[in-house]
Amino acid sequence: MAANVTILRKYRPELERERTIQTWEAIEHISRRTHVNEGEIRFVVYELRDIILHAAHRSRAVKIEGLGTFTPTVRIAGNFDMLFRPDPGLLEELNNKTRFSGKIINKAYIGKSAEELFALWNQEHPDDPLE
Repeated sequence: MAANVTILRKYRPELERERTIQTWEAIEHISRRTHVNEGEIRFVVYELRDIILHAAHRSRAVKIEGLGTFTPTVRIAGNFDMLFRPDPGLLEELNNKTRFSGKIINKAYIGKSAEELFALWNQEHPDDPLE
């Protein structure tokens, strides 16, 4: 008998991810677009990291307009973690469907409810129905 999570993993829409852009690539890109020296950009990136850490060590969030908010948190085991909430404008631009050029796996299932996906599973797998 199939579990809910197995079914959702099989049918849920997800992005086919490309290779991760590395720091040096992002810095090169920014440098080309802004004509700012790569070393200066790298310095600013690390300074931004340092201010986020400095604030987190004092239980303060850091909001970077256009990017988002970095908020420190503590897990139940006592480990510290960082939550990131994207800026609303960044999310709005991310959801501009005319700009997306990647591939979506299981695109046909976008908007389907869990119940519809469970029914699809049961139809395709009569020998292994939903638990």
